[in-house]
Amino acid sequence: MIRILEGSIFIKDIEMFLGKIKENRKSKNSVILALDADKLAGEKHLMFAIEKAMNSSKTGRNIAKDPGKEIMLYAAGTRQINRAMKIGVHKGKNNIALVAIGEDIDLSAFDEVAQGNVLRYHRSKNPGLMDFFNITNEEIKAVGEDKIPELVLERVALVDVIK
Repeated sequence: MIRILEGSIFIKDIEMFLGKIKENRKSKNSVILALDADKLAGEKHLMFAIEKAMNSSKTGRNIAKDPGKEIMLYAAGTRQINRAMKIGVHKGKNNIALVAIGEDIDLSAFDEVAQGNVLRYHRSKNPGLMDFFNITNEEIKAVGEDKIPELVLERVALVDVIK
C-alpha cells in the first residue's frame, strides 16, 4: 500500500525530522521517505519512480540496499546516491511529499505538515526542474516548455539504461 502526504513544513532540525521518519517505520518491509515536492514533476513522476525502484528490487537490479534510497535514485534520475539525496528535504521551509509504503504506517505523527497540493506539476517548478535534471534550453526549444514533465520521466526511465 502506498500513501502520500503532501504539504508544507518548516524543518528546524533535519536530523530530528529524519529520526522521526525512522522511528515511525514499523518494519523492515515498510518505507517512509520525505522528498522535496518542488523537484518532482507531479504525481506521475513520483509514482513512476516508486514503480521502477520496486521493480528493480524485485529483479535484483537495485543499486541501493535501502528501498527508500532506491526510490530517491529513480526520482532524481541518477545512479549517484549523493546526487539523489538532494531530492530529499532540507532544513528550513519545504514543500514535501511524504511517501509511506507498507502496511500499518500511520502518517498522523506528521501533523506538522500543513497539507496542500504541492506535488502536482506547475509551470513555476520549471526553472528548478530544468536545473536539477539538467534539462537544456536546446531540449526546450525542440519539444517546448510544456514537455518538461515528460523530459523528467525520460531521466527516470534512463536510470535503468545506465545501470
